[in-house]
Amino acid sequence: MTQQPHINGHANGHSNELKRVVVTGGLGYIGSHVVVSLLLTGQYQPIVIDNCHNSYPEALNRCAEIARDELGPDAPQPILHNVDLRDAEAVEGVFSEYDSVGGIWAVIHLAALKAVGESGEIPLSYYRVNVGGSISLFESMAKHNVQNLVFSSSATVYGVPEVIPIPETTHIDAASCYGRTKAMVEDIIRDLCKIPKKDGQSSLRAVSVRYFNPAGAHPSGKLGEEPRGKPGNLLPLLAQMAIGREKSALKIFGTDFPTPDGTCVRDYLHIMDLAYGHVLSLNALAVPPTQKNIFSNCDAETGSFRAFNLGKGKGMSVLNMIDAMRKATGYDYKYEIVGRRRGDVPDLTADPSLAEKELGFVANKNLEEMCRDLWNFQTRHPNGYGSP
Repeated sequence: MTQQPHINGHANGHSNELKRVVVTGGLGYIGSHVVVSLLLTGQYQPIVIDNCHNSYPEALNRCAEIARDELGPDAPQPILHNVDLRDAEAVEGVFSEYDSVGGIWAVIHLAALKAVGESGEIPLSYYRVNVGGSISLFESMAKHNVQNLVFSSSATVYGVPEVIPIPETTHIDAASCYGRTKAMVEDIIRDLCKIPKKDGQSSLRAVSVRYFNPAGAHPSGKLGEEPRGKPGNLLPLLAQMAIGREKSALKIFGTDFPTPDGTCVRDYLHIMDLAYGHVLSLNALAVPPTQKNIFSNCDAETGSFRAFNLGKGKGMSVLNMIDAMRKATGYDYKYEIVGRRRGDVPDLTADPSLAEKELGFVANKNLEEMCRDLWNFQTRHPNGYGSP
């Protein structure tokens, strides 16, 4: 199924003013906030590819509504293609559809299965979706001469890092199946970025953004994290428990990690800060090769590939997050301590200084704002997007 409300980009045309950007997984939590951030620039036309496995098309309607609220009736509008990346023919069809109107300029690739614990239980599904789906996407990009890519990677590629906060120079040694799929796709992208062209430029220019734990929601309360079924991430689970939607017991997976309170420490950043990091990466790709850009110092061995950490540089433990959500919601959380999950590592805190220096990225929003915006979205949607 293809939904095309405004194939020309703006509600009233002006397609030539916009760069078309395919956003895979654009209905998901991170993807939808990336889409709305792209729309609000007034420079990009998001072309969403999503199979609705863990998301709802309503999210895209909210993105369009927010854009109209802030930019007026002529705001760019997104386009949805209900396509699974594992269906290579269908993916090819999406790219072909835009050849006659100027083609696709770039891809932001977010679509993936993403639960660390689950990945150890169904590894073949994770490799088929995350790696196999990426190959289908990259084949279509190559065929249609799409040379700009932002890849949604993960801090899990670092495994158990020796240095905290984690710099991008840290050895890649993922401790989970999920992390290994992300590291494998990064390897594929690196190889593609090394393919020489006749003019001396690589055939692909790519930025891999390795990020940590997104949290919060759009400040309007219209857009947030709304997975199908029980949330796999801590904060939306806490929000659904507080609203009375999730009845199962809260479990803490291990209190014997080498951290201040024994629970895992993660670098939480507001979803809008993270989404803007994707836009900044895309903007960096728009700088032509003839000008100084983020690839200017790359050699032939590196190719036109860069990786950046997106985070706040400050870690928060599981117990810290429960306490913060208790303050935001007023709900008294009860929890059960159980054994560690396979693939969990003690501390994933970013060193985001390189992204600040080269992309201009700064995660400005604090933990209180993350919890406030999440709770605002949850109270406005106690039963999800599609329920009264």
